[in-house]
Amino acid sequence: MTTQTIDPAAFNELQETAGAEFAAELVGTFLEEAPEMLAELRAARFEGAVDRFRRAAHSLKSNSQTFGATELAALARALELGSIPTSDAPLITLEAAYTRAAQALRDLKHG
Repeated sequence: MTTQTIDPAAFNELQETAGAEFAAELVGTFLEEAPEMLAELRAARFEGAVDRFRRAAHSLKSNSQTFGATELAALARALELGSIPTSDAPLITLEAAYTRAAQALRDLKHG
C-alpha cells in the first residue's frame, strides 16, 4: 500500500501545537486505548450493535487523524460510514493497519 503509515507533517504539527512531551503522552494514551476500541468494534459487530460499532469506529478514526495515521483513519472512517461488515476481513485489515501505526508512533515517540 502506498499510503504512509503516519503523515510526518501532521505528527510534527501535533508536536509543535501541543509540545513534544504532551504529544508523547497522547501517543501513549492512544496506544493504550486503541486496542480497547478495536475490541469494541469486534464485540459490536458480533452483537449487531450498529450504533456502538459506529461510535467505536468514529473514535478510532478521530484519534488516528490526530497523529496523522492516515491509513488507519481511512479504514476506520469506511467502517464508521458503512454498515456492519458481514465478515471479519475489514476488522483484520483495520487491526493490521493499527499494528503498523502503533509501531510507527512508538518509533516517532522515542526517535
